[in-house]
Amino acid sequence: MPSDHSSGLPADALPGPPSDPLSRLPAALRDVPYAGARHPGAAPLPGRHPYDVTAGANCQLYAYAVLRHFGRTVPPLRSAELWADTGATERAAPPRPLDLVLFDAGEVPGRPDGYGAHVGVHLGPGQVLHLCKEAGRPAVWSYADFAERARYARFLGAKRVREAGVSR
Repeated sequence: MPSDHSSGLPADALPGPPSDPLSRLPAALRDVPYAGARHPGAAPLPGRHPYDVTAGANCQLYAYAVLRHFGRTVPPLRSAELWADTGATERAAPPRPLDLVLFDAGEVPGRPDGYGAHVGVHLGPGQVLHLCKEAGRPAVWSYADFAERARYARFLGAKRVREAGVSR
């Protein structure tokens, strides 16, 4: 499949101008409000799929919904579980497009790595698609944007969905 080199995503996956990856997502993934209580494992809204984010999502649920749009499935893992997971995902360095990336404020004694980490989707060089309370809606930030904020200052690493976790 040909690649759109500006975003690193398959060229036929996101129609529209390559300079703005967010505008190239379907509307259902562009205008998602931040809702911290809507996380992986939370009860879905009545009559909705667990990865339906139209009524809001936290960072992880949003990232998982984006991956699901591209045919990749991730179990409903919270951030520490995601970081520790070796079944559905594997650590990835350097990150590639559609890898999950995790950021936090640094180690916290008594908590596992990844606990409370912020999760986004690596789009390509220097670009992370994510949803956070600060922005309120999906945004594309650079790694430097994350580093400037204390709560995201540490790049914990990247996780790649294993082929067994990819639905076709």
